[in-house]
Amino acid sequence: MGTTQRRRPELAAFLRSRRARVTPADVGMPPGLRRRTPGLRREEVAQLSGVGVTWYTWLEQGRPINASAQVLNAVARTLRLDPPEREHLFHLADVPYAAAPEPPAQYVGPEVQGIIDALAPRPAVVYNSRYDILAANPVYRDLFFRSTQSGGAPPTNALWALFTLPESDCPLMFRETELPVMVATLRSAYGLHAGEPAWEEFIRALAASSALFTRLWESGDVAEPGRRVKVFRHAAVGELRMTSVSLSVDGMPECRIVVYTPDDEETARRTALLTQ
Repeated sequence: MGTTQRRRPELAAFLRSRRARVTPADVGMPPGLRRRTPGLRREEVAQLSGVGVTWYTWLEQGRPINASAQVLNAVARTLRLDPPEREHLFHLADVPYAAAPEPPAQYVGPEVQGIIDALAPRPAVVYNSRYDILAANPVYRDLFFRSTQSGGAPPTNALWALFTLPESDCPLMFRETELPVMVATLRSAYGLHAGEPAWEEFIRALAASSALFTRLWESGDVAEPGRRVKVFRHAAVGELRMTSVSLSVDGMPECRIVVYTPDDEETARRTALLTQ
């Protein structure tokens, strides 16, 4: 008996055991009547995973069918497999395994904070791939969110703040060209996190709060972070032309330091005034 054939009975037993431990309540389903198994039914796993009932039944029976990484990841999410269990599933199904991406970082250490503070008067911020603001120097906050600083907590996500601010308070000029690029950059990162509850809830909530975001998201455009010249309006110093430069951070996957440097001498002069 070949290696693949030996794995199939183990795959069948593994899927049955993982299915048995997930209750309908775990996935927000009513318990139903006359349930013969302690966990989910096969058809429920198939429905929640977005696959056909017959296909999933054959997978659980260990039949010689092809399974993609995308489908196995969907099944793994439904069965609430942890990373070692997910890897085990892939090996049993004879599908090359790639570890699930790490969730976006949520904080930075004092060393990185010190670096971005030292960059003043240049605005600097640390974003993760969802545009969460992990750290920022005061110049960045003054430039981007001056109109929101009169009360309440400072914004924790750049996209959320820019799309929910009144247009008259938005610091970015030429919103019609700048905001689409930011959404396209978000969508590029989303490809690694599709289906993750935190990401799905963020997209859902922002779409519910901004018709413009919904329209841009539905366009399906994709872009990578990169150098751009952006124009800002600042109530105290006037118009500022800034070049954004993204720098990676060791030990922080999918995070970047973004530094805004003056694009001309007049902007350099005005930027210096932001720290006074």
